[in-house]
Amino acid sequence: MSGFEHYERELAELDHEIRRYAAICGVNLANRYEIDACVSAHHDSWQDDKARESLKGLLILRIKLEAEMIELGFSPPSLIPPAPVVD
Repeated sequence: MSGFEHYERELAELDHEIRRYAAICGVNLANRYEIDACVSAHHDSWQDDKARESLKGLLILRIKLEAEMIELGFSPPSLIPPAPVVD
């Protein structure tokens, strides 16, 4: 799929698009149940369904890229950054 020198850039671009489509779909990426519900439910309007299908495809690409990185010994960063610690 890619060379190791491009993983950081590819993930950044992919994550940007995932966050964009998640916002369009009204999905909180930190909530697995919201993601599952969104990608499995078909919508009546073409625009809503296109956004849902795009999000689903982007998430699949992210998983494939992560698997490739892990296979090569890299640790892919999380799509969702950890919450800040509040004292």
